[in-house]
Amino acid sequence: MEKLIGWLENSFAPRLQKVANLQWVVVIKDSLMQILPFILAGSLFCCLAILNDYIPWLPSFWTPFGWTMSKLSLMVAFLVPFNYCEKKRYRKQRIIAGITGLMVFMIMVEPEIVADNAAGTFGQGHSAYGAGGMFAAIIAGIAVGLIFGAFNKFSFFKEDSAIPDFVRQWFDALLPIMLTISAFWLLVDVAGFDIYNIIVTVFMPLQNILDTPGGMVVTLFLYCVIYSMGISTWVLTPVTEPVKLALIADNLAMVAAGTATVSTLHIFTETFIYTTYLWIGGVGATLSLVVLMCLSKNSGIKALGRACLVPGIFNINEPVVFGAIAWNPLLMLPMWLQGIILPILTILFTKVIPFAPIPRIQFELWYCPYPISTFISTQGSITGVIFAIVTFLVSGLIWYPFFKAYEDQENKKEQAELEAAKA
Repeated sequence: MEKLIGWLENSFAPRLQKVANLQWVVVIKDSLMQILPFILAGSLFCCLAILNDYIPWLPSFWTPFGWTMSKLSLMVAFLVPFNYCEKKRYRKQRIIAGITGLMVFMIMVEPEIVADNAAGTFGQGHSAYGAGGMFAAIIAGIAVGLIFGAFNKFSFFKEDSAIPDFVRQWFDALLPIMLTISAFWLLVDVAGFDIYNIIVTVFMPLQNILDTPGGMVVTLFLYCVIYSMGISTWVLTPVTEPVKLALIADNLAMVAAGTATVSTLHIFTETFIYTTYLWIGGVGATLSLVVLMCLSKNSGIKALGRACLVPGIFNINEPVVFGAIAWNPLLMLPMWLQGIILPILTILFTKVIPFAPIPRIQFELWYCPYPISTFISTQGSITGVIFAIVTFLVSGLIWYPFFKAYEDQENKKEQAELEAAKA
């Protein structure tokens, strides 16, 4: 165990941190985090849409849902080049680069939209604009960012030119805009190169892998391993978030079409993982550990547990992770086990044995306390609430023996310190 922890601390973690700090990883992560308010707003509209089934005279809440969740890729196409220019300090170009990214993404998806539009005109409601086009939007943003970065120092005018700065910026931005738009226009419209569908085809295997029981378990296990080392799971966002958003969008489409069943609904979604069954208290299901800490006979552990209790109820577990778990072998191992045992248990009792329902709405307000969030996301399912309580108890059983060893270790430390003070 000591050799494993040593390897993680001295080799794996530093390398992973280097990946997390890579410029494009940070840019994509920041861009996806910035659309989070729209995702949360879409979740609220999705929940309110339930009222339309019972109060017919209300306006449809699916319309504002569409203007939030179904436009996420458009936002990302703007934000990726914008944030890239911000990171590179190309501040004069960032807005124009963002708008160009938006245009390039629309060029990329236009053939798909036109093909799906019965009138043969440019549509506004295609899934490519929502979560389905996320990978294409990211790639469009990267391409635009690189082109604008290459022309950052280019200018049609000399530094001592008498032309006002804002006019110079207009003309200097003209060349990268023309090159970018022309290149994608020639590729997509003239040469018939369907970039959007090629990107979807390339990334489809990744989505298919993550959407399997094995892929889900491995991913959530990796979440716990990374987090137990004090590294934010947001490092995986560029890979996992587009997939999760696409899968929840697919779920909602099946529900709307009346084709949603236990076998067809996806579970690798934010709603399923963060607000329904799995991460009670935050990544690694740490609320049960916090409760154990509050009941501890060790004064230091009890004080930390009480300090972490209120944040934990609202699924904020940074205090307990950085206060007790990170790089503590006695608590790292059970956190890893949470990432294996709980997903398997949840898959078993939602997919194999349909005891607890798979959410049919989007509810991503992860800070809503359990089991209230479970009750909302499963539309009032009692079996869902029961299963959430069961997962909480199981997570506590996983933590318990390791926690007792940790408590015993801390008691011995306190005793040694007291004896040293007396001497």
